[in-house]
Amino acid sequence: MPAPVSDVVPSADSLLPEGFTPAARRALAKADPVLGAWMKQVGRFALTVEAPHSPFQALARSIAYQQLTGKAAATIFGRVCARVGEGKAFTPEAVLAVSVEHLREAGLSGAKTAALRDLAAKALEGEVPTLARARRMSDAALVERLTKVRGIGQWTVEMLLIFRLGRPDILPVDDYGVRKGFMRVHGLSALPTPKELLAHGERWRPWRSVASWYLWRAADLPESPASAE
Repeated sequence: MPAPVSDVVPSADSLLPEGFTPAARRALAKADPVLGAWMKQVGRFALTVEAPHSPFQALARSIAYQQLTGKAAATIFGRVCARVGEGKAFTPEAVLAVSVEHLREAGLSGAKTAALRDLAAKALEGEVPTLARARRMSDAALVERLTKVRGIGQWTVEMLLIFRLGRPDILPVDDYGVRKGFMRVHGLSALPTPKELLAHGERWRPWRSVASWYLWRAADLPESPASAE
């Protein structure tokens, strides 16, 4: 007799959040009981994968949002879209058709304007994949390809992989929130180094995106599992 659906751990290439099941959560908690105790306090896994956009559009938005609060960034990006085009009209060709001066007038810094134009140029050269092609590419291949764009670092691509493409095994070791959550979960006096976090995270495969989400949530909890009892 086949096992109940709830007891079947999905394959490593399952996408989030649909591919994540209670069985996968149990497997992750078994691999790391310390994290498992915090997962129990946080509750069910509730990561939301945003409606997919093309990698070009998602990265353009990321460039505009870098180092800004959400409200300010949204205002600036709205002005950029007003000049370039909304939705499907926001294309690499449309970006390059807008002058540097008009992009700067929208509120983009000189560095962000240069990054946006480089992104558009590389998209036209085929360096930035379409959404359909991105879905077929490996995590490592996407990181390697997209970090060639000016102003796009590994963290930005990792956020795209988790929150837009639903990839289950991404561990953003440079993310402050993930490092802070790990420090709290393990009662450390200092943030772990990216190398230390990467080494510990091997036990979370193939659900490192899930572990990262729980570390983000653990960093915000008012109490530890022990003190809450």
